[in-house]
Amino acid sequence: MPTPDFTNGAPCWIDLMSTDTQKACAFYGAIFGWDFAAGDQEKYGGYIMATKNGSTVAGIMARQPDQVGMPDLWSVYLRTEDAKATADAIAANGGSVHVGPMDIPDQGAMLFFMDPSGAAAGAWQPGAMKGFEVAAEPGAPAWFELHAKKYDAALDFYSTVFGWHPAVLSDTPEFRYSTSGEGDSAQAGVMDAAAYLPADVPSHWEVYFSVEDTDATLEKALALGGTLIDGPQDSEFGRVAQLSDPTGAMFKIVAEATASTEH
Repeated sequence: MPTPDFTNGAPCWIDLMSTDTQKACAFYGAIFGWDFAAGDQEKYGGYIMATKNGSTVAGIMARQPDQVGMPDLWSVYLRTEDAKATADAIAANGGSVHVGPMDIPDQGAMLFFMDPSGAAAGAWQPGAMKGFEVAAEPGAPAWFELHAKKYDAALDFYSTVFGWHPAVLSDTPEFRYSTSGEGDSAQAGVMDAAAYLPADVPSHWEVYFSVEDTDATLEKALALGGTLIDGPQDSEFGRVAQLSDPTGAMFKIVAEATASTEH
């Protein structure tokens, strides 16, 4: 598959904040076939780049001392052409910027924010680093989904700030779901989570990774200290399971990931 061609507002990068980067590398390297290279400590804070067959797929960074108590988690970054303008738009449309905008030497610029539904996400202005270089193939990110307690506010926010054009897949009381883009051009999903997320669980983004065999990958993950959260179960987009890595960061795996992007 060719390198993804990111449009403005599309998920273009993911990274893991981990309390144990060595354990994380061992885990994801085993289940996804990733290789790793740590960046210069002084220049990039030891940020680890993960690759699959030589193509960049994700980043891993160590949790900082001032972030003690926060859960380990995967984060999604949306492409922006102007990080400063995006930060201003976030603040003007009910969100809040928590980190940045800040330049990453020779790579681009980033910021980290909270949207009006309470979900945390990032934005990436590309420089030399454009984003993940492969998607919807085994061991690579396949789909990105926001579970929002304030569904309408989230759709309005991402439409205004990131230029999304939502397409409604379902609008029943039991299941409200929209995508950014439609059909083969869909880039991410938003689900109304008000009815099922517990009070103490905030709105959040979830990352799906493509695998060749969901059950085999799950078996390997559990043997390596992962935990099954939900599934596995078949869907029209593939066989899906939700799990967490050995330090608690949650993610999903899906077989036939190409089908999973046809929302």
